[in-house]
Amino acid sequence: MNKRIAKVLKSIANRMGYAVVNARHAYVEDGIHTRHNGNFRRDPAFRDAYARGIQASGGFDPKMEWRVHVALWAASLAARRRGDFVECGVNAGFVSSAIMHFLDWKSSARAFYLIDTFSGPVLSQFSRQEIVRGRDKIAKSALAGGAYVTDLARVRANFSEWPGAVVVQGTVPDVLATVEFGDVAFLHLDMNCALPESAALEFFWSRLVPGAIVLLDDYAYAGHESQGEAIDAVAGRLRGGILALPTGQGLMVKGDEER
Repeated sequence: MNKRIAKVLKSIANRMGYAVVNARHAYVEDGIHTRHNGNFRRDPAFRDAYARGIQASGGFDPKMEWRVHVALWAASLAARRRGDFVECGVNAGFVSSAIMHFLDWKSSARAFYLIDTFSGPVLSQFSRQEIVRGRDKIAKSALAGGAYVTDLARVRANFSEWPGAVVVQGTVPDVLATVEFGDVAFLHLDMNCALPESAALEFFWSRLVPGAIVLLDDYAYAGHESQGEAIDAVAGRLRGGILALPTGQGLMVKGDEER
């Protein structure tokens, strides 16, 4: 295309609120479109961890490399602190499998608690606001389409290579009181619903060690505004700040004074 014409078209697009970039040199995936450096994608350790996530999901690649990159970084930072790891909202185990592979969990003495209904979302937990926003319809459609893993034997088989993996089937927050948790260094929340996520954050906050990491998978993700609002309310009471990331995730670090 003629450079002058391309410049005019780009100017018109910008005035209309659009950004024009060369997609051949950009990261376009999972709601992110950026020309910024994504060299982590070529790192062998990252590629191996991401491949282990794909294996957990039965060969399906959800195209969320930058989100997994954030999760691996957060988990690596949390691994410098004492305490176990917890994931609420496991599904097939993509992210947790990638983390355990990346951190060589076979040689770890920590527990990694993997908590899920393993039967899909609890539809009765959706608030009226979430229903108005269509979150229940999305959940029903995803469940009908097989997006949620309901085969517990498959999940247990996936995590069987790691002795420290503890699979817990149940509904959050009710099931949390049935588990004897110790100190927690890493908490990953990915339940696609405001009630269990905000309740889990409140439940685990006093169990998080100073410097512990909380990773919120959908905190700033488009369409999940109710979750973000609920988490903000809890974080405000707990005096915990949240960093919103362009991946749609939210990141919290437990301060020394907040124990």
